Amino acid sequence: MSDSTDDKPHVPAPSLWPIGFAVGVASVLVGLVVSWPATVVGAALALVFGALWVRDIASAHAPAAAAAPAAEPAAVEEEHRETYGRAGFLSLATVGLGGVIGAGVALPSLGFAVLPSFAGETVKTKDVDLGPITNFPEGTFVIATFMEDPGLGEVSRRTAYVRNNGLTRDKQPSFTILFSRCVHLGCPVQPNGPIQEQDRKEYTPPGGPAVELQPVLAASFGCPCHGGQYDGEGNRTAGPPVRSLDRFEFSIVNGNLIIGRPFSVGTVEGAGAGARIAKYRRAYPGVHVDGIERWLYPIPVPGS
Repeated sequence: MSDSTDDKPHVPAPSLWPIGFAVGVASVLVGLVVSWPATVVGAALALVFGALWVRDIASAHAPAAAAAPAAEPAAVEEEHRETYGRAGFLSLATVGLGGVIGAGVALPSLGFAVLPSFAGETVKTKDVDLGPITNFPEGTFVIATFMEDPGLGEVSRRTAYVRNNGLTRDKQPSFTILFSRCVHLGCPVQPNGPIQEQDRKEYTPPGGPAVELQPVLAASFGCPCHGGQYDGEGNRTAGPPVRSLDRFEFSIVNGNLIIGRPFSVGTVEGAGAGARIAKYRRAYPGVHVDGIERWLYPIPVPGS
């Protein structure tokens, strides 16, 4: 019977740890696009299963303990053994080097692809003075055309549909300010009604370019590109849009109407000063902001 020990590394038994690690990495990649909770869960899975996988690899390549002789003298020949086999070291070094190379290749690509979704549009929204609130007759939409950022010139020109709703129950001014971009693909939405050209006005705020104001007899809006239709509150009534029209925040300063940053809207219940608005951070056209569909599409880009 031979006393020699087996120096061959033990082959690790089949396990589910690599599969769990792969699922964790996939969850992280999906979570970066869908939601932060999925990213956290994926990272936890990857860490746990990765640690278990490494432990199995390490134990498989560890030298086996020599069986004690049945009957030997107390003094035995001292034998030098490696604490770690060469094959195990090379295997772990290969895995580690592959991980470093994979991270070096994947992380920059993920950064360029994903980080803009969290960093925003890098365009700061500036408040715009639309002039005295007396320029906005109660219950009538006014087409307001203005430059969002005069420093950028014409590329920042925007159009909003502004309606004075009168006062709320708390005696506060109420305005409905709809952004003119269709939430399907971003085409310009048009009012479904005649524009009163004869009542056109201009207002030039201090230090800023002129704002053009044109009343329009419209109770609804439509997109000429793909047939999207919206009611007077911006709710989708027909066509491919996925949500209600975006809106602008507003404030009243010294009797003037000031519009601020835009935001996205899920649905609007009620009308005018009594409307209840489901408000969300600004999202790109075609992106759901509520319902189960929200989790199936990329996160809304925070442009404000």
